[in-house]
Amino acid sequence: MGISKTPSVVTLPEAEKPYPSILAFLVRAFPGISRDTWAQRISAGKVLDDNGNPIAADTQYAPSKRLFYFREIENEPVIPFPETILFQNDEILVACKPHFLPVIPGGRFVNECLLNRLRASTGIADLVPLHRIDRETAGIVIFSVNKKTRGLYHDLFMHGKITKTYHAIAEVTRPPQEDTWIVENRIVRGEPRFRMKTVAGIVNSRSHIHLLTVNGNRGRFRLNPVTGKTHQLRLHMSGLGFRIINDRLYPDLLAEQNDDFDQPLQLLAKQITFRDPVTGKIVEFSSEQALLL
Repeated sequence: MGISKTPSVVTLPEAEKPYPSILAFLVRAFPGISRDTWAQRISAGKVLDDNGNPIAADTQYAPSKRLFYFREIENEPVIPFPETILFQNDEILVACKPHFLPVIPGGRFVNECLLNRLRASTGIADLVPLHRIDRETAGIVIFSVNKKTRGLYHDLFMHGKITKTYHAIAEVTRPPQEDTWIVENRIVRGEPRFRMKTVAGIVNSRSHIHLLTVNGNRGRFRLNPVTGKTHQLRLHMSGLGFRIINDRLYPDLLAEQNDDFDQPLQLLAKQITFRDPVTGKIVEFSSEQALLL
C-alpha cells in the first residue's frame, strides 16, 4: 500500500446545515472513500486536528478548522524513470520530470509524484510547485523553496511573465500550406471531466504553434502557450488537425489501459525563461530530454 509521507489538508467549510460530525463531513466530501475506510483511519489516529491531535469519530464539526490526513492507495504504480534537478538556490528548485510521473499526488499516485520524490531526495518539506504540467508530459517544472519569496514567483505565472517553450511530435497527414499558427479559443471542462473541450465564448486560451520539420507523416513542432489552461496544447494541436503522437485523449478518447512506457506522449516542456524577481536577471532553463522524430 502506498501511504503519503506528508499529510494532505482540508479546511472545514461553512455549511447551511451543520454536519453531525467530522466523520459525516469526510464521507460527504470524499465520495470515493467509504465510510468504513474513514472510520478505520480515524480509529488508527490517521486524521489529525490543527494541533496535531487525532480526532475521534464523534468529534464535532467546526467550520474553518483544518484537518490533516495521510492518503493511502492500494498497489500504487511505480514509474521507472528518474527526475533530475537542473537548478537549485535559496528561492527555487527547477526539475525535469519524466513522462508518466504526476507533479503532485492524486488519483492512483501518492508518493510516486515529482513533489514527493523531490521532498524525499532534498529534505525540503516546504517545497511547493509554482505550476504544473500533465502527468503524460515530460519536462521542466519550477518549485518554490522559500515561503517568503513564493508570491513573487507565483505572480510571474499569474501575470504571463513566463515564456514557455514546448516541443511536440505530431501526425502530419497532408502537407500544410503554412507553418505558423496562432490559436485562440475558449477551453472548458468536457465529459468525462478529465477531458477538456473548446466552446464558443470569451477567449481564455492562446498558443503560438510553429512547424519546424516534417519527416514522412510526422512533424516536429515548437509550441509557445501564452495561457496555461489544462490540456491546452493538446487541444490546440488537435484542433489544427495535428494529433500529438500517443495522445490517448485528443482528438478521440481511447480505451483506458495501463501505462505503456514504450509509448509516451510526444510532448515535452523543453524550456522556460523569465526575469528572476529576486535577482532581476533573465534566467533560462532547458530540459536535456529530446523527442525523436
